[in-house]
Amino acid sequence: MSRKWATAGFHIGASALSVLWLLPIVLVLVTSTRSFDDIAANGLGSLPHSFTLDGFRQAWVDGGQERALINSMLVSVPTVLLSLLLASMAAFALSRYELPLRRTLLLLMLGGNLLPPQILLIPVSELTEMLGLYDSLYALIGVQVGFGVGFYVFVLQGFMRAIPAEIQQAAVIDGASPWQIYRRIIMPLARPALAALCALSFTWIFNDLLWAITVLRTDSQMPITASLLNLQGQYVSMWNVIAAGSVIAAAPTVIVFLRFQRHFVAGLNLGAVK
Repeated sequence: MSRKWATAGFHIGASALSVLWLLPIVLVLVTSTRSFDDIAANGLGSLPHSFTLDGFRQAWVDGGQERALINSMLVSVPTVLLSLLLASMAAFALSRYELPLRRTLLLLMLGGNLLPPQILLIPVSELTEMLGLYDSLYALIGVQVGFGVGFYVFVLQGFMRAIPAEIQQAAVIDGASPWQIYRRIIMPLARPALAALCALSFTWIFNDLLWAITVLRTDSQMPITASLLNLQGQYVSMWNVIAAGSVIAAAPTVIVFLRFQRHFVAGLNLGAVK
């Protein structure tokens, strides 16, 4: 009987937490489809009395989110691909070969991710100006790659070290080169880890605001997060437009997570039992 009560209590508590977590999301979705007159007349927390997609049009066209979303994709996709490519190569070398100062390199990469980014804002901004990259998407891509590779290497080398050495030894006997071992054996076996990092890194990069406002200045170069901030200032009391902009900004990361959900969970499970 006590076990049944414990199970029932767990499900009730989990259901309550789920509802509490989903409530703000539902509120934003409902608000984004209401008209401004409806919200002004009945209040933000009232039941909807209208349905319109005009808020999405205003956010997309008048609020500049179309250009901002393109900028975010132009930054996020190349950054994720380049970061994981460089990190997988470095992790392959550090995990499969006895390199000098291997542990030191890993600790330096991990230690770099422990530095608060706030103390590096001014140096990074000045460095991009010296290199002539300030206020360009290339600067933002470079910053995101530089600050992300260390963490990705640290994670990937742990996965790659768990791959049995006999597989690599058999490939060497068959005459495979290090590049062939990396491309045809290690990378396919590390797919769950790469998928998990892909989902995480895309979310981090796409949702980043700090580095965007540090190395960018022109509104036409700003990503979706900075555009959402400007949208809030432009449409101060038009909560339907702000909510619609939030939905647009959140949609790509939700799509990426759903696409890689199976691989993401597999990557977490593999890391848990390694």
